[in-house]
Amino acid sequence: MQKHVLITGCSRGLGLAMARQFAATGWTVSGCARSVDALEKISAELSSPNFFSPCDVSDDSTVRQFCAEVIASCGVPDLVLNNAAMVNPNAPLWEIDDEAFARIFAINVKGTASVMRHLLPPMMKKGGGVIVNFSSGWGRSASPEVAPYCATKWAIEGLSQAAAQETQGKVAIIPLNPGIIDTVMLRSCFGNEAAYYPKAEDWARQAVPFLMKLGLKDNGRQLTAPS
Repeated sequence: MQKHVLITGCSRGLGLAMARQFAATGWTVSGCARSVDALEKISAELSSPNFFSPCDVSDDSTVRQFCAEVIASCGVPDLVLNNAAMVNPNAPLWEIDDEAFARIFAINVKGTASVMRHLLPPMMKKGGGVIVNFSSGWGRSASPEVAPYCATKWAIEGLSQAAAQETQGKVAIIPLNPGIIDTVMLRSCFGNEAAYYPKAEDWARQAVPFLMKLGLKDNGRQLTAPS
C-alpha cells in the first residue's frame, strides 16, 4: 500500500524539499502553507494523487478543515511532519512587541498542537503512524536575540514528549532537531554565514530516508536528523 506523508509549511525551504523527495520515492504527499501562489506551483509540479491546500496553522478551525480534506482525499497519513514555523528578526526580547511574540507562538506551538489535535484520533483509530514535530538546536540550547523562537522550540520538545505518553503506543510522537540548513529563516538569523550550511535539497536527500524509517519504537525520543 502506498504510504502517505503530510507536511505543514510545504511551499518553500525544508518543506518543499521534503515534499519533492517523498514524491520522488513514491509516497503520496499532502501539505499546506499560507501562500496560495506557492501552493499552486507545487500542486502543478506534484499533481494527483498528491494534495495541497492553503492553511494558516495558527487558526484551529482552518487546521480542522484542512485535516478533514486531507483524510477525504488521501486517507489518514502514515507520517506527519509538523514543519511550519517562523523566527523573529534578531533583537533582544524587550524590543519584540507582544503581537510579534504571540504570532511566533501561534504558528510554532499552537499550530503544531492543532495539527496533532485533529490527526491523532484518526491515526490512533487506524492503529499506527508517526508524528514528527520539528524542533531545533535552539530547542535544546539557546542564543541571544532569538528568545521567542528558542522558547517555542523548547515548548515543542516538552509538548512532544508529553503527548508521546498519551498515545498508548499507537502513534509515535517525536521532537526532531533537523540541524542547521541554509534556508530563508537561517539567513534572517545568520546572514551570509548561512551559505556555509547544507541547502534544503541536499539535506532532504539524507533526511527523508531517515524519516521514512521512524516507527513506534521511536516514540518520545529526542532525535536529530543526519547531516
